[in-house]
Amino acid sequence: MMIFEAEQVLAQLPMKTCIGVMADAIRDLADGRSSQPLRTLSQLPDGNIFGFMPAYLGAGDYFGAKIATVFHTNAGTGYPTHMGYVMLLEANHGSVCAMADASAVTQLRTGAVSGVATNLLARQDAHTLALIGSGAQAWSHLEAMCCVRDIHEVSVFDVDPVRATHFAAKAGERFRIPVRAATSVTDATVNADIICTVTNAKTPILTLAQVKPGAHINAVGAYSKTTREIASDLVAASRLYADRMDSILSEGGEFLIPKSEGLLDESHIVGDLGGLLQGRTPARTGEAQISLFDAHGLAVEDVACVKWLYQHAT
Repeated sequence: MMIFEAEQVLAQLPMKTCIGVMADAIRDLADGRSSQPLRTLSQLPDGNIFGFMPAYLGAGDYFGAKIATVFHTNAGTGYPTHMGYVMLLEANHGSVCAMADASAVTQLRTGAVSGVATNLLARQDAHTLALIGSGAQAWSHLEAMCCVRDIHEVSVFDVDPVRATHFAAKAGERFRIPVRAATSVTDATVNADIICTVTNAKTPILTLAQVKPGAHINAVGAYSKTTREIASDLVAASRLYADRMDSILSEGGEFLIPKSEGLLDESHIVGDLGGLLQGRTPARTGEAQISLFDAHGLAVEDVACVKWLYQHAT
């Protein structure tokens, strides 16, 4: 059995390659070649979570699962808030082939999936990027957006201005493009062609008034039916896309909360990422439309990443 720790995951699977791996994994799921049930989230004391997310990549292929914890109580303790591993097993005998650090896999594949969505939904002339949040997902999303669009300018906002300033300096040096720390969400987003919300927010941080016509949004921070980053007025005004329909219908707070308010129904969801890749779901049909991709993360994405790492290592 091979073990890929975080540094190996991030060093050995390039973002541009991962975007292609994610497109293939999502297309296979939409075509029925692979399968996955909804994830199981067990609530622990103090709001902490234990998650189990299995997936089967297809007949004669690999299968596996991400087993991870989200311990919000670890903040400030020196322990990560997210920990776990993704297991890869071969389908002939059921033996374990590999394990990979779940936080690194999640960081990488989440940015890559947003890259797939952005490539399909954002305007071709999108050059300005806003990042709301400056943690690990901000790094992966900045890299992914640079892979699919020619990004000329980046703004980053964080509730901790010191973190935002530090990120801006490091990111500007690494990607060799102008990156500035914004003074507010509006300051970051109002002129942005692409917006990525990568926060731990439980209530909306982005409204319609803060987004210009024609923008594309990747909302990836919220992952339950009671939490969201995007306000109801913005969801209602956007062309809404899911990573997978059953995920957004069962646990997508971005959709379920405005639905409960009577602002929209299931017909408001244009489709999912698999349908876009298959060509059966339409992308944007006008330059002024706002497109919104609501991501919850799919187990096939995690397992496909570890499959790629394992096959290329062996």
